[in-house]
Amino acid sequence: MKISVLGDGGWGTTLSILLHTKGFRVKLWGAFSNYIDYLKKKRINSRFLSGIKIPRGLEITANLKDATEAEDLIVLAIPSQHLRRILKRLKKYNIDKKTAFLSVTKGIEINSLMRMSKVIEEELGNVRLAVLSGPTIAYEVARKIPTTAVIASSDKRLRQKLADVFSSDYLRVYTNSDVIGVELGGTLKNIIAIACGISDGLGFGTNTKAALLSRGLAEISRLGIKLGARQATFSGISGLGDLVTTCVSPFSRNRSLGEEIAKGKSLKEVVRSMQMVAEGVPTVKAAYQLSRKYKVKMPITCEIYYVLYKNKSPRQAVKDLMTRELKEE
Repeated sequence: MKISVLGDGGWGTTLSILLHTKGFRVKLWGAFSNYIDYLKKKRINSRFLSGIKIPRGLEITANLKDATEAEDLIVLAIPSQHLRRILKRLKKYNIDKKTAFLSVTKGIEINSLMRMSKVIEEELGNVRLAVLSGPTIAYEVARKIPTTAVIASSDKRLRQKLADVFSSDYLRVYTNSDVIGVELGGTLKNIIAIACGISDGLGFGTNTKAALLSRGLAEISRLGIKLGARQATFSGISGLGDLVTTCVSPFSRNRSLGEEIAKGKSLKEVVRSMQMVAEGVPTVKAAYQLSRKYKVKMPITCEIYYVLYKNKSPRQAVKDLMTRELKEE
């Protein structure tokens, strides 16, 4: 089986290594040729996945045309706000109609307010498509720490086949037909992770984090159901599971970003200092716009939007959340 992974970040690299060790012919593509040359030589992705060796047999390339010659599967591990641009380049090449695509990106495109699967369909047409999400901190998976994930697709045979491709003795992959719910659960939880980081940065305790997790899941579910997802999906791996991991892990970029914001740094300062993309930053803006468009109450999301984009004090945001009109749970 020939597989290409587009995106040399921590998750793309981790999945490439996993697939290679399972015996598949894998190519890992990155956009910056200088860094690809470094990866070829050092065989360690020190920028995004420090300490994890990249096997010699795993091919690494900066040539997108070469990477798209995979006949079986193309994995899209590209940051959400750059995905469309890469897809437009893909359209120039003669990709086999039998080739399946798997999106592992957790985000919403700001300009269109589209989920990643919809961006892919808009650019590539009616391709065989699935999405993968779940509580999958790349560094933990790369270290073979037991992990679960979920693959969603409207194509039952495709999602079952891909679950078998990616499952191992340390990664157990479930299947789901609810593409909307799986994508939104994995995406919107990053907003709540930023909120939990702010809570940590302000020195609050587990009571506060529990409140953010439970009420955050409530507003994620409200928006998801409004957009066509099933409520049960948000109690699963890509909902509650991913939410818990991202909100408590020391490796969570979004939680760490929130912590730095609470300590007084500006959004620009924090983003500039980060090697990896914190998908929660654009997701906050997109979710805020979606909540207004569909008239869905998302108080935590709204306050995080005001903190990140309107320079609202994190402490004032907490006070405003706590003193809202009382209501039934």
